[in-house]
Amino acid sequence: MLPLTLVIHIFLGSTLAGCAVIAALVMGYDTATAILVAASVGFFSAFPVSWLIAKRLV
Repeated sequence: MLPLTLVIHIFLGSTLAGCAVIAALVMGYDTATAILVAASVGFFSAFPVSWLIAKRLV
């Protein structure tokens, strides 16, 4: 199940990180620190989500 989780995370991590960056920019947080924090939050929040998706698929 781990390889499937990692494959899902490749796509989901970039998607959630991009959505978080867009949300930060829309809210007016346009500094480099805010963008990096938003991207990190999106990327790391994709780990449990991708694990749950892989669990339901298997």
